[in-house]
Amino acid sequence: MRLTDQYFWNVVFTLLFISFVVSGMVIVESVGIHDFHEIPFFDLVIITLATFRLTRLVVYDRIAAFFREQFYDVKVIKGVGMTLEKPERGPRRTLADLVSCPWCISVWAAASVLFFYALTEYAWYPILFLAVSGVASFFQVISNLVGWRAEQFKHDVENL
Repeated sequence: MRLTDQYFWNVVFTLLFISFVVSGMVIVESVGIHDFHEIPFFDLVIITLATFRLTRLVVYDRIAAFFREQFYDVKVIKGVGMTLEKPERGPRRTLADLVSCPWCISVWAAASVLFFYALTEYAWYPILFLAVSGVASFFQVISNLVGWRAEQFKHDVENL
């Protein structure tokens, strides 16, 4: 007994990802400007931060909601309005699962960032832009957490 009928689509998208990676490797080997065996540590940090920011952009940010919503179904709830739900099955279900999972989308984001980094020197600018934005996002998340903790502490003290 299978737990889900999505196994087929998961395999299809895994094979698609592998074909993208292999194609990217062939392209980078033939026309790329960077050798993956010699990535400087600073560049690796920048690539990592850019991957973090791109992942956050796709999975969480409102500005990319229009993209994520393409893979969801609209359900009308009487008296309340509309809500989005993942389709029950099919390729859109797998894509909805993919764009809602930071662990999953980060693999695709890392492959994309590395591909463009190795392909052209012009990719450095958007990668650096994403990295700086990633650091700013990280600081914002930390400051929100500190603010939330301070409010929680204040609330706890008032209720003593």
